[in-house]
Amino acid sequence: MVSTRTGPNLSRIAASLGVSVATVSNALSGKGRVSVELVERIRATAAALGYVPSQAGRALRTGRSGVLGLVLPDISNPLFPQIAQAIEYSASVAGYGVLIADSRGDVGMQTEAINRLVERGVDGMVIVPRRGTRIADAGCPVAVIDTPSTPGNTVSADHWQGGREIAKHLRDLGHRKILLIGASSTSNVQNDRIGGFKSALDATIKTEVLWIENLEERNGPGCLLGLVDKVQQGFTAFAAVSDLHALRALTELQRAGIAVPDSATVTGFDDLIWSTVVTPALTTMRMDMATIADIAVAALVDAIENGGPIEKGGPGEASADESLPDSRLVTAEKSRVPMQLVVRQSSGPPWVGKNEPLSGELLT
Repeated sequence: MVSTRTGPNLSRIAASLGVSVATVSNALSGKGRVSVELVERIRATAAALGYVPSQAGRALRTGRSGVLGLVLPDISNPLFPQIAQAIEYSASVAGYGVLIADSRGDVGMQTEAINRLVERGVDGMVIVPRRGTRIADAGCPVAVIDTPSTPGNTVSADHWQGGREIAKHLRDLGHRKILLIGASSTSNVQNDRIGGFKSALDATIKTEVLWIENLEERNGPGCLLGLVDKVQQGFTAFAAVSDLHALRALTELQRAGIAVPDSATVTGFDDLIWSTVVTPALTTMRMDMATIADIAVAALVDAIENGGPIEKGGPGEASADESLPDSRLVTAEKSRVPMQLVVRQSSGPPWVGKNEPLSGELLT
């Protein structure tokens, strides 16, 4: 529990060392002229006595709240609680608390969430944007986690590289006709994953993209994806740009009696918590969220405390697709973090029957 009164604690430290309370305060805050040796003694004594600095006192001294804001697109998506946990841990290590705001899948609500955090006086913000996200003058540094191709992105997984890795996995298994499954053609992340996928293949391998959003506009939410027809057309692998869509594909195929991976391969992205417990366990691409969070928070804290690298927002410097006018976009030395291929039971070589390999398509 954070103490709201530091006087008695500081006095006790000062009395035990025979120095003034002001000297103790300066040593713990890094201010004033205190010798290195005495600083070390004071900090060691503070640790031994269990001294906990007051957030309220620090706010008065520094003019900062000691709190970061985290804006998520939709916390009902299993990916975003994982991101929140990673950001909260990195922030706590850096000595900051986190206020989380959920946009509930709505761009307007995301804008409201950002404004609420500004009103609460957060020192900086981490934003995982939705398409259309706009920020008025936040008056604080902003770290964006989206995809490297997004203007203004601070750090993120290398979604293009992830697409290439999953494509090479399917290519090496021998698949030559692959259906890519995405939710929305307007998503930068999904387009990067699909772009990376296609870039790893040559003309001997046929790919086709199915956008769920377009299909549901015609046939209604939750409609079948038509994967049975795709299998009959010779598609042997179904590469979804998220584990959620991969699960939908897996379920549709299995309900139709198409065995995975014996008769069709299914892969995903993000390595969500349930990806190991579905049957068969899902082959997927894993994001290194701990590293991404560490980089984002470190860049944000550096900007808050030391005036670290910041770009002034403006036209062409965007979150998901639009500008962040007058906001201070934090930059990091490392803007992309490699993804990791996790091979499980849902991917295998292409088979058209129980014992016969697809004609001419053996493992490479």
